Amino acid sequence: MNIGELLGAMVQSGMTPSSGERMKNSLGGDSVMDSLSGMLGKSAGQGGGGGIGDLLSSMLGGGRQGAGTAGAGGGIGDLLSSMMGGAGQAGGGDRNLAVGGLGALIGALLGGGGKSLKGAVGGGLMALLGAMALKALKESGQVPVGLLEPQTEAEIKELEQSSELILIAMMNAIKSDGQVDQNELNRFTSKFQELGVDGETQNYFINQLQQPMETEKLIAAAQGQPQLAAQIYAASLLAIEVDTQAEKDYLSRLSTDMGLSPQVTGRIHEMVGLQPA
Repeated sequence: MNIGELLGAMVQSGMTPSSGERMKNSLGGDSVMDSLSGMLGKSAGQGGGGGIGDLLSSMLGGGRQGAGTAGAGGGIGDLLSSMMGGAGQAGGGDRNLAVGGLGALIGALLGGGGKSLKGAVGGGLMALLGAMALKALKESGQVPVGLLEPQTEAEIKELEQSSELILIAMMNAIKSDGQVDQNELNRFTSKFQELGVDGETQNYFINQLQQPMETEKLIAAAQGQPQLAAQIYAASLLAIEVDTQAEKDYLSRLSTDMGLSPQVTGRIHEMVGLQPA
């Protein structure tokens, strides 16, 4: 089973009615997305990690006017732009930024993303979460896992482990209100079938949603790792509506026990377009 493909399928399936909008907000909001859509035309939803990735790279690294529109809204475009000549160098320079994955993610958010792009979209989600964590923590040192393309076997393994934790975090959040009903399961499986997700992966996903929550595992994994904690929290916000008291209580406990300050979680809420908890 490929964790990256499953993450991508979750993104493409639309985890909640608000998930797509929250990811768009974190990328800079409608102004940036409309600009991308206008420049790419109909090919925006089809290009995936290729053409759209090249355009994103150009926007962030060459003419930075596209990224600059993220501005006060809390988008990450401005951060990624600065990384091209700043923090990104810590990982080997701008050529190592996971631009292709971000491109595939943006393509999916613009209405495209075919069966073959699940893994790329999943990689884009990890890059997005990494950028959100970096911005929320206001750090310019170590770059979070997922934001740079892995270069070694050790880095590949670290990305796989982090991806698995993010998957657990998103499913944990979905379970937090205790209302994973059959209609919700049917919606996921129907979309997964449309995307060509294999039966083994579908069964794993449904089985995991029906298992007890794994909050303690997430908390333990995040101890002493504020970037991972921020990524887990951001992923949780993308996976649910946060419209029940149970969900609010879960997020409050998760952030506190992972050691995230109200300032950090507030920045993450701002990035996705939500009021601070």
